[in-house]
Amino acid sequence: MKVVVVGAGYAGMLAANRIARKVRTAEITVVNPRPDFVERVRLHQQIAGTAAAATPLASMLRDGIALRVAAVDKVGDGSVVLDDGASVGFDYAFLAVGSTVRPMPGTVPVGTWEGAEQARVALAALPAGSTVTVIGGGATGVETAAEVAEARPDLQVRIVGSSVGRDFSHRAFQRVRSGLERLKVAVVDDGVTEVADGVVRLRSGGEFVSGLTLWAIVSGVPDLAARSGLKVDAGGRALVDPYLRSVDDERIFVVGDCAAVPGARFACALATPQAAHAADTLARLSEGRPPEPYSLRYVARAVTLGRKDAVGQFTRPDDSLRRACVTGRTAAVVKEMASRGGKYGARTGTGA
Repeated sequence: MKVVVVGAGYAGMLAANRIARKVRTAEITVVNPRPDFVERVRLHQQIAGTAAAATPLASMLRDGIALRVAAVDKVGDGSVVLDDGASVGFDYAFLAVGSTVRPMPGTVPVGTWEGAEQARVALAALPAGSTVTVIGGGATGVETAAEVAEARPDLQVRIVGSSVGRDFSHRAFQRVRSGLERLKVAVVDDGVTEVADGVVRLRSGGEFVSGLTLWAIVSGVPDLAARSGLKVDAGGRALVDPYLRSVDDERIFVVGDCAAVPGARFACALATPQAAHAADTLARLSEGRPPEPYSLRYVARAVTLGRKDAVGQFTRPDDSLRRACVTGRTAAVVKEMASRGGKYGARTGTGA
């Protein structure tokens, strides 16, 4: 059985390693545009210089998995066509190309490796007293603003979003806002209409000068599925059946941000369970057993506020927020959420 995994982020990496463990006869090829696994949720640390977010794929893939460093032009008809014209045949393919960022002109994207590297260099060159602006009031924006503020207390850091921290509610929301205040991050609840010549213009009519403006909003998916002729939703995500297979071709599994799973939002916490389920489905099929449908279930949300502080809030299975939350030092929050997760039906890991 020949299996090709397109994309080596959280979903692709887990799927490849899990298939190698569960389907011993599979010949697995991973195709990725760079030779490294990029830990996307740590790109804000890459920017601030507090941690590295890339690890060589060769050190993470199980023995026997082949790696092709290349971009993909098309997937379909039992073949993955690469950008150099070569192709890799498959019996089954896993499409795991994640989501992407479409930054506003004048900003540097946080959510891509290239953008994070550009931002890291620019941040390191900023003189004391300069202003860094982070656009995006979700978890990525909050973590980026907090990380930069803690790493560079000599800078003025500002976060702008229509409602900063509103991914959380009740005490968790208050804790996020107080954590930003502790780090002296200025919070601006407003929209941005333009960034030009180092000036950020707000929907309310205000404006201010910014030495570096970071875009912390994920806004779409790569067009590979659509380019390959697969049915996609209005956002470009590939339509899938209950077993996470393309509705056009049962040989193609689609997992992670690029899959149009009903009720799913962009999150690595959803990508990995989907990848695990799809890999297990392939294992079942290889043994002649029927597939089982994937069940989407949310457990919690969490955000770090620099290296020493974090907030976690439990959710209902439909992603609506509970009042229960955990705050404190990052390691303690992770441990407490894991220990209390059983109360809410949490599964603390999928394994590979």
